[in-house]
Amino acid sequence: MLITMNAQDLLDGLNTVTRALAARPAKQILEGVLVDANSDGITLTCSDGSLSIESLLTGDVKEPGRVVLPGKLFTELVRKLPGGTVTIKVNENHSASIRCMNSKSNLAGMNPMEYPEMAEVDAGTAVKIPQNKLREMISRVVFAIATDESRQILTGCLLEVTQAEARMVALDGFRLAMQKVFQPFQLPAGQETLKAVIPGRVLNELSKILLDEEEFCTLLIDKTRMQATFGNTRLSTVLLAGEYIDYRKILPPAFKTQAKADRSQVQNAIDRASLMAREGKNNLIRMSFNTDGLTITSNAELGDVLEEMEASLQGDPIEIAFNAKYITDVIRNITDDELCMKFNSNVSPCVVVPQEGDQYLYLILPVRVFQ
Repeated sequence: MLITMNAQDLLDGLNTVTRALAARPAKQILEGVLVDANSDGITLTCSDGSLSIESLLTGDVKEPGRVVLPGKLFTELVRKLPGGTVTIKVNENHSASIRCMNSKSNLAGMNPMEYPEMAEVDAGTAVKIPQNKLREMISRVVFAIATDESRQILTGCLLEVTQAEARMVALDGFRLAMQKVFQPFQLPAGQETLKAVIPGRVLNELSKILLDEEEFCTLLIDKTRMQATFGNTRLSTVLLAGEYIDYRKILPPAFKTQAKADRSQVQNAIDRASLMAREGKNNLIRMSFNTDGLTITSNAELGDVLEEMEASLQGDPIEIAFNAKYITDVIRNITDDELCMKFNSNVSPCVVVPQEGDQYLYLILPVRVFQ
């Protein structure tokens, strides 16, 4: 194999595909990146066995061929190159010579015949969402995906698609996050809803390589796999098996109290109160809504914090306590000027929604505090 290409293009491609590398791969071959040079271009592929990412790059393919090079080391070598054009030549023993200006490196490769083929999703339902909207959806729900492997289905995110909207739902037993995109979708005849549970790690990596532009990302989904295609990149992953929790049963049907306050003021106050809450035993902050406004407090052996601000209240006054991290995670993912919170009691879930519309919903379980 003999190829020449732009060093920055190669680095960008490697940065994309190496996100699929596992920290502890099951096989040595999965530590590598597959470089496949042919008449279509230069394709880079990485896989951990369940997640695969490939990127098609342009370059001058003087001699076609395939090789597997150590993923992390190859990426770091390319990162340190002086720039410009890089030439890669691979001999029959899978050893690669990498030249760029006055720099020359040799890298021992592996037999590409041992590298697993990227699984294809040939027949499935196609869902097209603009990359920037999909990226935003993911970024605003991933914090609520469970990390505890004992409930594996919750380590994924539920994607629900109807003819009028797509929504992502994540929950970990302490909070729930839901984001929606409203646009027309085409579903197979007779199918009202498409559902898939996407592994949390996959969504994390996908959000990092999606571009902030309106070009579509096409999700092709069948019963066991999902394939995402956008630009010159393709990602393929195994979906989580099983039924996701019926989150609709968790959402309260009505509320006794609704409070509104300036979102940035509340966020800044909670950030300050969290500093003291972290010094305490339970990382708690308290929010008290009444006709005079909102009071946020936290205390520890080292001291206490008191924050007061204006807020509007409909319904009964309420004092409620939250884990500082959980309430902070939610408010950081809201960009509206006004924060709208709904309650029933200080021991039932609090729901955060937009003042108008329903493009997002967050639910947080309070902490029961004994006076």
